[in-house]
Amino acid sequence: MLVFVVFLYIVSLMKDMNRVFQYHGAEHKTVYNFESRQALTVENAQKFSTLHPRCGTSFLLVVMIVSILVFSIAHFDSFTGKLLSRIVLLPLVAGISYEIIRYSAKHPKSVLRIVTLPGLLLQKITTQPPDDTQVEIAIRALEEALTV
Repeated sequence: MLVFVVFLYIVSLMKDMNRVFQYHGAEHKTVYNFESRQALTVENAQKFSTLHPRCGTSFLLVVMIVSILVFSIAHFDSFTGKLLSRIVLLPLVAGISYEIIRYSAKHPKSVLRIVTLPGLLLQKITTQPPDDTQVEIAIRALEEALTV
């Protein structure tokens, strides 16, 4: 997990990736704006945080933690056993991770929030404050997605 975090930090230092992370921040602000049921505008969206509890970045970190726990219990010595256990248990890992993220987003004061806290902290790297143009694009993208 440390390698993953260091990798993301190094990548965030690249100018182009920093711009991608600004768009990621715009996406989060727009989703918060949408969820608040306020008018979907740049001004409203800019009021919200770039950190979102149901972010894919948080999900990846929770998947890593759950994988470590599940695969340490389901231990196999042979290569074939390890490979098959990874394939068979992947839906279980993904399902548990999804439910943890979902529950902690709905219950911010729960103990499971501790599990998702590292993901929120990781978003300090993977999301950056966007400019108004980036938020405008994120709003347009959300509006298009809602019409499908």
